[in-house]
Amino acid sequence: MLKKILGLLLSAAALCACATTPVQGDSAEAAAERLRVVMIDPDKARLEALVADEIVYGHSSGRVDTKASFIADLLNGNSDFVTLDITDQTVKVMQDVTVIHHTLTAKTNDRGVAGNVKLLVLQVWQRREGTWVLVARQAVRFPA
Repeated sequence: MLKKILGLLLSAAALCACATTPVQGDSAEAAAERLRVVMIDPDKARLEALVADEIVYGHSSGRVDTKASFIADLLNGNSDFVTLDITDQTVKVMQDVTVIHHTLTAKTNDRGVAGNVKLLVLQVWQRREGTWVLVARQAVRFPA
């Protein structure tokens, strides 16, 4: 199912590629960086401003979060990022939609249990009234 979701998101991005335009002012890439930072040091108001109400937030485990459950897990420590590094990032801007793909490497302390993760992540951002919000996110485990 994860492959299907990822495939659909990538297909949607490819279909929109013909409508690429430069972005003025703030960018989805800047919003994605703000999200990275606030995931390490969670703040409810900042998270709510960055995440669309109707987000589909897919984890590499197959679990899918809503906006409320994603934010709650960060705030209550169920999902606790000690470090969160982004590498190999690509950004495709298509008018008011931006697709960001990157490698996420993190040290975690989920529910008090230390861990390490390395994921491939696809994010879809949409500009709404001049503000970028995350509308979809899907992660898959980094290939061995």
